[in-house]
Amino acid sequence: MSMGTMHTDQVQASALLTKGSSSGDVWDLQFRLRTIGYDQHVLDGQFGSQTLATVRQFQKDYGLTSDGVVGDQTWNTLKNYSLNQAELDIMAKVIYSEARGEPYEGQVAVGAVIMNRIQSGQFPNNIHDVVFQPGAFTAVDDGQYTLTPDSTAYLAAQDALRGWDPTNQSLYYFNPRTATSKWIWSRPQTVTIGNHIFAK
Repeated sequence: MSMGTMHTDQVQASALLTKGSSSGDVWDLQFRLRTIGYDQHVLDGQFGSQTLATVRQFQKDYGLTSDGVVGDQTWNTLKNYSLNQAELDIMAKVIYSEARGEPYEGQVAVGAVIMNRIQSGQFPNNIHDVVFQPGAFTAVDDGQYTLTPDSTAYLAAQDALRGWDPTNQSLYYFNPRTATSKWIWSRPQTVTIGNHIFAK
């Protein structure tokens, strides 16, 4: 792992969704809500009563106006705390390639570091740019990222998405036996899980 750099993304307009909307954007909304533990029995792309109730609950839980309208503020908050299917695949690949030999808690911890970076303001605000930031993840640099993740990596990704953070809000982790960066040792360490030290 290496240190991150400040990054500012251009604001992209998101689809405005309300009850009665029907589109792939609604499916994405439903999937994202499901990944962070909100009850979405059916992913059907239809913004019906159940999706409306779930959106209102999400808005209430995250301090937003609980009006059931999914505009820019709701989308931005949702994207900071959830992933779509392609993004979940990215997280599972990083977890598998970086921590497949680690205890389950250590696999969740790698996912938590990714989510902490997305939410921190010190790194890009989306998983793609966090993961593919030059030098950020050894497994991307050495090609292990292309390995196919197992079901445990997906479970760990989902646990990290739902808020399990065994790292105490760490932004970095490293293996002390293989770390070559003197800088990483200067970071305040929070916990050791398996073969990784986690740090802020």
